Amino acid sequence: MHILQSEHTKLSEKDAEELLKKLNVSKAQLPKIFITDSALPEGCQIGDIIKIVHKGGDKTSFYFRVIV
Repeated sequence: MHILQSEHTKLSEKDAEELLKKLNVSKAQLPKIFITDSALPEGCQIGDIIKIVHKGGDKTSFYFRVIV
């Protein structure tokens, strides 16, 4: 991982279910990320949900993507 690259983490099944329930969405409604993306951690499969942590200055943002 490059120093400037945002951290990508695969969510566990339990965490993914809690996130979908909290946001009141389905996996199909989440933004997509391709399985071929080089930022993805090893062991990811299609349908997994990825948490992306972007740190910019004094602010931290969280993004979620489903792998297609």
